[in-house]
Amino acid sequence: MWPPDPESEPDPEPEGGSRRGAAVSGLRALLPARAFLCSLKGRLLLAESGLSFITFICYVVSSASAFLTVPLLEFLLAVYFLFADAMQLNDKWQGLCWPMMDFLRCVTAALIYFVISITAVAKYSDGAYKAAGVFGFFATIVFAIDFYLIFNEVAKFLKQGDSANETTVHRTEEFQL
Repeated sequence: MWPPDPESEPDPEPEGGSRRGAAVSGLRALLPARAFLCSLKGRLLLAESGLSFITFICYVVSSASAFLTVPLLEFLLAVYFLFADAMQLNDKWQGLCWPMMDFLRCVTAALIYFVISITAVAKYSDGAYKAAGVFGFFATIVFAIDFYLIFNEVAKFLKQGDSANETTVHRTEEFQL
């Protein structure tokens, strides 16, 4: 039965079972936390990586794969940022400006996806190109939502920093008078 009863006794482990359990727990350490995946940022990164992968597959299947590298690179970058955010690498590596990197990734992805989607839909008559163009438009929307939310967070942070600087300037001016 699922979920297991918390009151029931666990099954005794067979010989060598602890080794298998350690391997499973080691693999689970690589997966993002469920709380992060249910957050807005986690869902956006999952959607970005999923749509990029589907678009990549559509371009692979098409007759001429001129736009193959864009979805592949965006898929890899989205997966990297998914795991970087889930593993909180932004807290561990302070030297990198994570919000700016994520913002630039989303802006360039939205612009490039928009251009190649228009080209794929308008220029080619292959069904796989049309499908890639449609998924590219969906990816454009998801990336645009992501960079809009990042921009709002950064603007809010900068406004808070400016108001803190203004109060310290006013306090030093009052102190000097």
